[in-house]
Amino acid sequence: MAPATPVIIGVADVKNRSVQVEDALEPAQLMLEAIRQAIQDTGLDSASQQQLQSQIDSIDVVRTWTWPYRDLPGLLAEKLRIQPEHRFCTDHGGNQPAKLLDEAARRIALGKTKVAVITGGEALASLAACAKANKLPPPGWTAPDKRVESVFSPSTLALGEGMLQTLTSYVQLTLTTSARATDLGGIHSIGAPIHVYPLYENAFRAYRGQSIRENNAESARLYAQFSQVASQNPYSWNYGKPADTAESIGTVSKRNRMICFPYPLLMNAFNTVNLAAACLLTSTEYARQLGVPESRWIYPLGGAGTKDSDWFWERPNFFTSPSISRSLDEGLRSSGLRAEDIDLFDFYSCFPIVPKLACHHLGLDILNPEKPITLLGGLTSFGGAGNNYSMHAITAMVRKLRTGPATNGLILANGGVLTYQHVVCLSSKPRRSSSSYPDRNPLPEVITDVPVPPIAAQAEGEATIETYTVEFNRSGSPEKGFIVGRLKDTGERFVANHADAESLARLAGSSSSSEFEPIGQTVFVFVEDEDENENESENGNDKRRKKARRRRNLFSFERRESKGKGKGLSGAKFTCMHI
Repeated sequence: MAPATPVIIGVADVKNRSVQVEDALEPAQLMLEAIRQAIQDTGLDSASQQQLQSQIDSIDVVRTWTWPYRDLPGLLAEKLRIQPEHRFCTDHGGNQPAKLLDEAARRIALGKTKVAVITGGEALASLAACAKANKLPPPGWTAPDKRVESVFSPSTLALGEGMLQTLTSYVQLTLTTSARATDLGGIHSIGAPIHVYPLYENAFRAYRGQSIRENNAESARLYAQFSQVASQNPYSWNYGKPADTAESIGTVSKRNRMICFPYPLLMNAFNTVNLAAACLLTSTEYARQLGVPESRWIYPLGGAGTKDSDWFWERPNFFTSPSISRSLDEGLRSSGLRAEDIDLFDFYSCFPIVPKLACHHLGLDILNPEKPITLLGGLTSFGGAGNNYSMHAITAMVRKLRTGPATNGLILANGGVLTYQHVVCLSSKPRRSSSSYPDRNPLPEVITDVPVPPIAAQAEGEATIETYTVEFNRSGSPEKGFIVGRLKDTGERFVANHADAESLARLAGSSSSSEFEPIGQTVFVFVEDEDENENESENGNDKRRKKARRRRNLFSFERRESKGKGKGLSGAKFTCMHI
């Protein structure tokens, strides 16, 4: 079969702004409405829309945080009365919408798919309302494939955090003893997005020679600009609301408490939303046969994606992202474009560091870029629609390119803890190359050809802080100090917690008005034992069984000796999860 040219012919966004229990629509309902509106967006008459719907032979769904469906693609197909040969639901990851678009376009080009739908959505705001009203499962929602209580627990910060804790607990239970012994994230209670993105922001600040005050001002101004965009986007969760100012974003207050330094709440993704989106693709040949006006066509030009190590401590440094850099470079190259050819960007922005790293790599001014770097307004202000944020970027990009004057756009979708990346380029004009679409992802699944320092699971001696963060409690007091450091004698990297109140206070002092810079400071690290016990029942008798000893590194700014088991840091254990 001759190669076909893939084209986007319909897009749609759906928002359920109500947070009343009686208005609680489940994610599948929101996605179904988005698909129907995307079909209408083609500009076809009713009969042709029905014909188009009947020819959908591929449906891809971004996995939802909100609800554990048994077969979400199958459920949507049933409601649409179609029987697509290709049905797929992704793993978790914010990179997935761009990856799905890239792969659907490739299948069309290869003649494997005629009409493809990609969709995703969340109803976390409705789920929170139902939880508050003690109506779980929500009335009328599809029966879940597991107990709802095991899937999510509400959080005033973000419902997704509850999902993270549940998934983390599951992974820790299934790790072998030897794997758990080397899980530095779990041992040191670090690995959630609220921890890891700050590690990168602090390192990137120090790498550029910024002061802490300058860095906070930069992040606040960037997110104030994003908030302005979101306030004017009709599909945004905060559409029509006054935009947050740089002062309100950058100032720690009761409304804007510090989460993990340097990010207060308004620099963290906000996930409690009800949003869905869908995108419809086919070949130019079939679009022409149906009569879809060419003014509705937008061409996927190419894409690329890869990932860094799942374990943040096994990455080359904390001021660059090889996966971002390579995905941007190869995404452009596979599309036959250069960075200067792009008129519109949308960089994923769960935290300020992601668009900063993308801008830095492409040579764009972070605060005064020549071209837009967000069409949505970021996950804080537009709404962090679970894994599906970049699906909304795709729909927004299509609308912008249809109306001009912009011709080319690039979307960077990020997932995990700066782990997964995927880039897609779209255009109002076809590819310059003779090929209809790249026949493969040019990047490997995982980047392995980068230098990574040796890792010391147990570290002793004099060391230097490579990066750090401090977690604060709800009353605004520092609670947990985390560093990634390098032993001076061996150059080995380690992860450590604060050893004493004085070290925590000094590390947290960087978040105050002082200009103390922890990165590059000398610390002293030592190993402290921690017993891990579990209750087991055997023949009706409870037994206490000692498991492997989890040896945690602790650091102090003052030299001291290991004192064996101590009180150290308490709190829930996290491993490195991907969302």
